[in-house]
Amino acid sequence: MRSPSPRGGPQPPRSTALYEAILRLQDLEECLRFFDDLCAVTELRTLEQRYDVAGCLMQGKVYSEIRRETGASSATVSRVNRMLNYGTGQVAQSVRYDLEHAPGGQPGLTQPDTQEGDSL
Repeated sequence: MRSPSPRGGPQPPRSTALYEAILRLQDLEECLRFFDDLCAVTELRTLEQRYDVAGCLMQGKVYSEIRRETGASSATVSRVNRMLNYGTGQVAQSVRYDLEHAPGGQPGLTQPDTQEGDSL
């Protein structure tokens, strides 16, 4: 049973077109360009920050250290921690892979912004 939408009616069926398009991307550069086109800079930074927070939490860092390193609010750190503990496990699996395979255990080298003129 579908939960009601915030406006009170039933939610439409979930579209998989976006996820299928993501799976067709060939490399990191293509992925970066795809998301730069699709999302606002603030949306991307929010997703990137949450993923970075997940990595910090899985490394056992404390909230104050995570907030200092990522700039995330305590509410965001708490939200990500809740997702890691009670979510589907897919983000945790991905972060775990990154931590195990990244050079020096430091995943996600920061890429330079490719769209300098984007407005927030």
